Amino acid sequence: QVHLVESGGGLVQPGGSLRLSCAASGSSFSFDVMGWYRQAPGKQRELVATATSRHMTNYADSVKGRFTISRDNPKNTVYLQMNSLKPEETAVYYCNVDARPQRNIRTFTYWGQGTQVTVSS
Repeated sequence: QVHLVESGGGLVQPGGSLRLSCAASGSSFSFDVMGWYRQAPGKQRELVATATSRHMTNYADSVKGRFTISRDNPKNTVYLQMNSLKPEETAVYYCNVDARPQRNIRTFTYWGQGTQVTVSS
């Protein structure tokens, strides 16, 4: 199975920056897609950004131009650089991974424990 460890959350002022990290552990898995979701109080979880193993990226429209997702495949780690943060982006940010056993066709989805990001003065 796959275990995800997230870090980098915290308190930041509006307009500030933060970088999240998510390290995946799991033997003999291919991490086809790694990404980030967020969930604010009273709202549904939403996609923020994803990156494939070939570094093809996808972003929510609301974060385009401000957030950058990247991944280090040898370390099985995905990052989310967040710039110009807004108060409404206060949420728990979750790492999400679609992992595939090397000899399998299907993938399995895993979630991190979540890291709190608070944007406030």
